[in-house]
Amino acid sequence: MEIVDIVPPVLKDNVIVTSVDALFKWGKSNSIWPLSSGLACCSIEMMCAAASRFDLARFGYEVFRSCPRQSDLLIVAGTLTWKMTPPLIRLYEEMPEPKYVIAMGNCNIAGGPFSDSYSVVTGLDKVMPVDIYLPGCPPRPEALIDAMLKLKKLIQHPELANDAADAKAISRANLQNMTRPVVGLQEKAE
Repeated sequence: MEIVDIVPPVLKDNVIVTSVDALFKWGKSNSIWPLSSGLACCSIEMMCAAASRFDLARFGYEVFRSCPRQSDLLIVAGTLTWKMTPPLIRLYEEMPEPKYVIAMGNCNIAGGPFSDSYSVVTGLDKVMPVDIYLPGCPPRPEALIDAMLKLKKLIQHPELANDAADAKAISRANLQNMTRPVVGLQEKAE
């Protein structure tokens, strides 16, 4: 016998029966506050997603915060360079738990057209854990909305994220011991 069966038939249309945990997950997944941080051209698409045409507000994500202490989602939009990595990590560390990261654009995922440059980080997951990868150059606002809906599903069903736990652990270890690779060091070692 389930708790739903205890509810009288008169109240079945007026009473919602759920667990407190499911209620908290629902609240967290419907009130994501992204940090407004844009590094390059992908940030224009992020701004368009929040504007009136695509209206990110209808999903409850309209509050782009300017302070990392008030946000729980970091959208890294654009090319990440080694010089910009320490400030970005500082923003990530100042965010309260639980915190989530979306890597937006090909430059963030694998370096994009700048992958052979000495100054570009070839993958955001080398310096911080990433929850959602959003490919494209630049990704359309609809793609960002889809990524945020996937994040919503990930928050509501955390068991889906258990497969990626090892990759996140590696990223967190890299975050702890972040070192900038020195160009030409491999040739000297050989």
